[in-house]
Amino acid sequence: MLDFLKKSYPFNDDLKRNAKVIFFISISIFVFLLVFQPLEISTLDQGDKIYLIFGLGAITFLSLSINLLVLPSMVPQLFLYRRWAIWKEILWNSWLLFTIAFGYFVMYKFLGIVEFNFNMMVNMILIAVIPLTALIVFNHNRLLRQHLKTAYDLNSKLKNSKNAEDKLIHFDSEYQKDKLSLKSRLLVLVRSADNYIEVFWKDEEGIKSQLIRSTLLKAQVLLEGYNYFFKCHRSYIVNINYIDRVEGNSQGYKLFFENLDFGVPVSKPSIQELKERVKFL
Repeated sequence: MLDFLKKSYPFNDDLKRNAKVIFFISISIFVFLLVFQPLEISTLDQGDKIYLIFGLGAITFLSLSINLLVLPSMVPQLFLYRRWAIWKEILWNSWLLFTIAFGYFVMYKFLGIVEFNFNMMVNMILIAVIPLTALIVFNHNRLLRQHLKTAYDLNSKLKNSKNAEDKLIHFDSEYQKDKLSLKSRLLVLVRSADNYIEVFWKDEEGIKSQLIRSTLLKAQVLLEGYNYFFKCHRSYIVNINYIDRVEGNSQGYKLFFENLDFGVPVSKPSIQELKERVKFL
């Protein structure tokens, strides 16, 4: 039981979305009270009814706003998404219920227009449960949609990545004899060479290369859909899966590849991106 209560639970820290939800719930409570007139509202005269209903709606709005907007903004360290747990969520929802019900109680005592008793307290708590339930349902559906979308996006990327590995890349040339087609996963790097590009790829015998009458810009456009190709320098596009090691000196960084006898420079603007890319290899 304790292990279950300690499990992570995502705190809803989207203040903009919470503001919209608070407004919607408060309006809904106002309409509910106006139509059904619980809590002995129906026994009051018309003026007191409107005054009380507006008051209860305002209390709902004020309580939710303080708890869901003001407090998370003032003390964000108490509501860290990564540290929120099920037991915290239970206590938090209990606190929300208490503040709304207590606000209703204060409103009735202040007006003094209805005699307060135990049944009134029970009914008041039941009414206070309505906005809390709406909030829980909303957050549940929001998380469900968010997680489903994330899962869908990840699956799509995985599928595209797998398809990309099996796709043939067609390097066109101004000369028909220079054209080259190969599987993307076999491509090691592309190097600019004056009016040509030199394509290096891996096969059973090692590394092969071919000059093609084309530009590095055309090659970059051709490789845009593959997340493992990285333009590390104005003259090079590399496949990060084939990086053997990275060396650094006073001039900067160089990438080295197995069975290639030269290093590939990394431009200063590309160093940070290289660090991020390599971190996830």
